Amino acid sequence: MDNRAEIREFLVTRRAKVSPEQVGLPAGGGKRRVPGLRREEVAVLAGVSTEWYVRLEKGYIGGVSVDVLEAVCRALRLDDAERLHLFNLARAARPSRAVRRRTASTVRPSVLRMLDAMVGAPAHVRNGRLDVLAMNSLGVALHAPVFESPTRPVNLARFVFLDQRANDYYADWDDVASSTVAILRTEAGRDPYDRQLTELVGELATRSDEFRKLWGSHDVVLHLTGTKRLHHPVVGYLELAFDAMELPGDQGLTITVYTAEKGSPSDDGLKMLSSWAATAEVGALNPTSTSPRIERTSHT
Repeated sequence: MDNRAEIREFLVTRRAKVSPEQVGLPAGGGKRRVPGLRREEVAVLAGVSTEWYVRLEKGYIGGVSVDVLEAVCRALRLDDAERLHLFNLARAARPSRAVRRRTASTVRPSVLRMLDAMVGAPAHVRNGRLDVLAMNSLGVALHAPVFESPTRPVNLARFVFLDQRANDYYADWDDVASSTVAILRTEAGRDPYDRQLTELVGELATRSDEFRKLWGSHDVVLHLTGTKRLHHPVVGYLELAFDAMELPGDQGLTITVYTAEKGSPSDDGLKMLSSWAATAEVGALNPTSTSPRIERTSHT
C-alpha cells in the first residue's frame, strides 16, 4: 500500500495550522500565498534542507530517521496524537515493514466478567473502527438509541453520521462528530491495511457530507478522557466523564467507562437508568449475544 498521499496531506494540513509568529519567525510583508508556514520555514526549524523537506512532504518518509522525524514534529508543533500518527505513517511506508498490526477480534471471558462487575457504571469494549464488541447492561441502556438500528455490529461512527437520532442524543454533536472522525483517522494511520476500516470510511464518505468534510481535515486524537453530554430518551440530560484504556492483553481493543460526579443530577440519572435497565430487561452485549434486548416499559 502506497501511503504517500496520506503523508503529504497530513503534513500540509499540519503546516497550515502553524503561523510564523507561533514559532518565532517574522511574518514578512504582504499577503502570504499559503496559510501557516512555508516549506522552507519548516525546513529551517527542523534543521534540514528545503529540498529534503519538500521530498518528505511528497510522502517519501519510509527511510527517515527517528531524530529527523522528531525534529519535524517539533517544527510543526505536533501534539502527542499527531506525533504518534506521523510515526505510524512512517512505519507503514517502510518497504521492510513489520507484519501488519492485528487487532484482537474477540473479547476474553475475564474482560466480560469485568464489564458485568461494573454495575454502577456504563462500560463497553470497542476496536479502533468503533465497532462495539461488548457492553454491560447499563452501557446498553445508556446507548439505547444506538441499538434501535438493526445494523450489526453496533458501530458508533455509523450512528453518529448516518442516524438522525444521533443529533438529539448527543448534546454536543459537532464535537462528537469531530472526535469520531479523528479516532478513525488515527486508526487508519496505525493500521492502513484494515480492509473493514477502509470500507467503513468509504461508506461514511459516500453517505455523509459532514464526514467527508471532517475526514479531509486529517485531524487525529488520543481519545482517552473527557466529558460526554447526552440527552437520554428515558432519563433526560446526562453529563458523564469517560475514561478509556487500551486493554494490555488485547491489541487494538479499548475499554471505556462512564461515570458521574457523586451526588450530581447526572449521578441520580444513572441510578434511574439502572432501575429502568432492570425493569425494561436490558441485556448486555457480548460476543455470544449480539442483539441485546431493550424491551421498554414506561418509566415514572
